[in-house]
Amino acid sequence: MNYISPTVISDRGLELLSTILAFSFLVTLVLYAAGCKSSNQVSSLKPHLTGSLIHDWWFGIQLNPQCMGIDLKFFFVRAGMMGWLLINLSVLARSIQDSTVSRSMILYQLFCGLYILDYFVYEEYMTSTWDIIAERLGFMLVFGDLVWIPFTFSIQGWWLLSNKPELTTAAVIANCFVFLMGYLVFRGANKQKHVFKKNPKALIWGKPPKVIGGKLLASGFWGVARHCNYLGDLLLALSFSLPCGISSPIPYFYPVYLLILLIWRERRDEARCALKYKEVWAEYCRLVPWRILPYFY
Repeated sequence: MNYISPTVISDRGLELLSTILAFSFLVTLVLYAAGCKSSNQVSSLKPHLTGSLIHDWWFGIQLNPQCMGIDLKFFFVRAGMMGWLLINLSVLARSIQDSTVSRSMILYQLFCGLYILDYFVYEEYMTSTWDIIAERLGFMLVFGDLVWIPFTFSIQGWWLLSNKPELTTAAVIANCFVFLMGYLVFRGANKQKHVFKKNPKALIWGKPPKVIGGKLLASGFWGVARHCNYLGDLLLALSFSLPCGISSPIPYFYPVYLLILLIWRERRDEARCALKYKEVWAEYCRLVPWRILPYFY
């Protein structure tokens, strides 16, 4: 109805970025203050103070702080995913207005749109991920959800507004293949883990699951690599950048950053699991020696 221009986000991206960054600082200061004052002993709300202001502000004090009954951790993730979609749609609107829509823009928008839709369809699976289980809600997560996800995951779209790489039909098919493989691994691995936690006897790839020490799943994707879901995530990130061609490194910021992040997170996860499961984890590592990419890492 022309009340708001569909290109308003793409036209004023830097203003939105600076505003949300400032908002993230304010929110985490409130979370820090609320956490320090909390005396709640419920595991998800129990304050964890180290005595270091910077550490506690950055990593957070409470696991799942709430506001009026709303889980703020889930709320911020939702906001970030929705923000990513809205930015992409506004970038697409600008591309349509400028008559610069290309194969690359269509592929990028399609892949990201499917990924975001998949997140909301399978949002329940988030309850068994590292962020929800182990990370407390501090500036690191709030900044990641509200700033990093929407504004860095959409770099490819911004880049395509001023660049128009030519993709061959073979390149388009290869890009679709990378996205499909990434999605199958990412969603398949996360689904297997979630289903196993709800029902340890559920079939994995049509067979009874192999369980180490009665705790750790070593079947399906989790019998291929200990963090096979990270491989799927990396392939998906690569598929978002491949439509931009190889003329510039800028569109590949997201997959490169994600590779560094997931290796760092995988090392933290390995240390945490070794401490928690002890000899059971050692047995799992012996049975499944590969961390993320089989026969390579």
